[in-house]
Amino acid sequence: MTTAQDLPGTETLTIDDLDVPVVSANTVVVGTGSAGFCAADRLWELGQEDVVMVTDKVGAGASRNAGSDKQTYYKLTLSGGDGDSVHEMAQTLFSGGAMDGDNALAEAALSARCFLRLCDLGVPFPQNRYGEFIGYKTDHDPRRRATSVGPYTSRSMVQQLEKKVARNGTPIYDNCRVIDLIVRGEGAEAQIAGLLVLRTDVPHDGQRSPYLLLRCANIVYATGGPAGIYATRVFPNGQWGASGAAYRAGVHGKGVTEWQFGLASIKPRWNVSGTYMQVIPRFVSTDADGGDEREFLTEVIGDYGRLMSLVFLKGYQWPFDVRKARDGSSLIDLLVYRETVLRGRRVFLDFRSNPVRETFDHEELEPEAREYLEKAGVLFGTPIERLRAMNEPAYQFYLDKNPYVDLEQEMLEVDVCAQHNNGGLLVDRWWQSNVAGFFPVGEAGGAHGVYRPGGSALNSGQVGATRAAQFIAARRTEDPLGTEEFAAAAAPVLAGARSLAKVASDRAAAGTPDNTGELLTAVQELMSAKAGPVRSADSIAEALAQVHTWLTGYSELVSADATSRRSMNRTFLVRDILTTAYIYLSAMADYVAHGGRSRGSVLYTDPAGDLPLVGYGPHAEQELDLPELFRFSLDGGELAGQVQETAWLAPVGTPGASVGAQAPSEAPVTEPAFAAAAERDSTDPAGQPVFRWRPVRPIPADDDFFENVWREYREHGNVY
Repeated sequence: MTTAQDLPGTETLTIDDLDVPVVSANTVVVGTGSAGFCAADRLWELGQEDVVMVTDKVGAGASRNAGSDKQTYYKLTLSGGDGDSVHEMAQTLFSGGAMDGDNALAEAALSARCFLRLCDLGVPFPQNRYGEFIGYKTDHDPRRRATSVGPYTSRSMVQQLEKKVARNGTPIYDNCRVIDLIVRGEGAEAQIAGLLVLRTDVPHDGQRSPYLLLRCANIVYATGGPAGIYATRVFPNGQWGASGAAYRAGVHGKGVTEWQFGLASIKPRWNVSGTYMQVIPRFVSTDADGGDEREFLTEVIGDYGRLMSLVFLKGYQWPFDVRKARDGSSLIDLLVYRETVLRGRRVFLDFRSNPVRETFDHEELEPEAREYLEKAGVLFGTPIERLRAMNEPAYQFYLDKNPYVDLEQEMLEVDVCAQHNNGGLLVDRWWQSNVAGFFPVGEAGGAHGVYRPGGSALNSGQVGATRAAQFIAARRTEDPLGTEEFAAAAAPVLAGARSLAKVASDRAAAGTPDNTGELLTAVQELMSAKAGPVRSADSIAEALAQVHTWLTGYSELVSADATSRRSMNRTFLVRDILTTAYIYLSAMADYVAHGGRSRGSVLYTDPAGDLPLVGYGPHAEQELDLPELFRFSLDGGELAGQVQETAWLAPVGTPGASVGAQAPSEAPVTEPAFAAAAERDSTDPAGQPVFRWRPVRPIPADDDFFENVWREYREHGNVY
């Protein structure tokens, strides 16, 4: 290899007559959010300094740009006289259902360590004058384990971790779109060999290679959740995910059907939880042009006090919870969904005037809401007056965003948005996947269950990154593949990428208009309409058929302008999103076929189920007059003790859009066995998703006798 002149720290490898820059390191961390920076820093601290980072855009991502009026971090209780323990916290996480106990125990055991590390790095979590980190209760939290630094807790984490990584001197390669993983071996012998990325800042003009190869023994995959599959999402612009590349390489998934949805503003994207709901704004809908304004909640919730109280409860019952859709606050989410998705209207929060009546009549509030607002001293005025009295920063926040919204002067457009994927790529107790050397962390890794306490995702990202770094530093310190072996492993992956880029750009050059943007929008809108917070077997099947058609013929469909770096970038982004959507829709179909019913943040339509109820007064048990789409049956925890795993099988011969994929073409031999939800031909260009249902791994009950643990720790650090 020779030195690449345009990219510091690289050498050049010639494959198929193309000179490609190559970065070599023991470990590549993909992603520059809080989990990615944590992994890079932990590796450095543990003595593994042969690390580089790559990212799509350093300034993008959910960690740096997402939040809420009080973004929560969940950790072990560190104040007061309330009892708490590692195992109690682990049980809280585990009780969410469909979560593996070893992940729950690790997240509880390392929560204090990771939290205090952030404090030492400069994240300003509040403490009292004696040094106690005071907590509050969040959703699905039996204690007071939650804490916050305000709207941008995760941003503060990223900023401090980024400073530390910069002090460490870890190189970061920006503007890199993940195309594919490079894997050697198959099945149980599969191991990471490297990564192929697209340099999105390099034009496809033949002067420089738009591709970059990374030769490594380990990848920490901190790419975030697959936000790009949904149009209606609160994930910030620039957060796409890259899960499709992992599935194409043979990495398995876990619990991918489990998402969290909730009310959020869409311009700008922001969760409208907490105070935004507790001040009880007016919900109005309009037609597509902003006309025909009306309050729509009163169509279903006729009692004034009941309506006001349900809106208030959305403040700390923010995520859509199908258990609360029967006769609780999540009925609000369904009514918003009816307006936006079923009626094609727009929904706004109006803080300028009170709902229903001109004067705020707090006497009709239910006791929980009235007592809270009385303690806050805001039993008066309009929603905006209450908001500014309770939480002035929540008002100022929208003044500082792009687009600017002055809640005193204008309404705020909202929808029920995808907010977090609780499932994701398969992880073990050290956050390593089924492919050796591949560690999905943060939202990319499927560590959560169906339900999770608010803020637990931030803790999970830090814990997973720490566990992955510990394992790599102790057990995976080997050098990457030699040059010749790596070139042989990388050649088909690079050839597949070049082939797709060529056919897409040749089609555009021949006169077919660039359609990468249209395809991206089409799949996102399809997923939001058919596979969002409300799903049915029919809607899933309809979406799956369309996504399968797009993916099957992708290389014959996509047209990309070679002079546009954005279009060439989207060529690979859309394939990744289509692959992910195909697997996720197949998993939803398998879930329904397995007897799965409504749970978590998703309503699965069931003709044999029930509609939401009136919920109060003499007719409390009477069904509401709502669309049959909202008829559902609760899961009741029947599948809480099982985990759905998924794998994607490459088509035999890897034709079409699957060129370059390195996943096996045969299902792994396991017990329970993998099986397809719908049989497809082995040469189907879209590949074949297969699934298995296994029992959750229980919370471990290891030997806790100190002398035994100490002896083993001296021998191998208990990293195994």
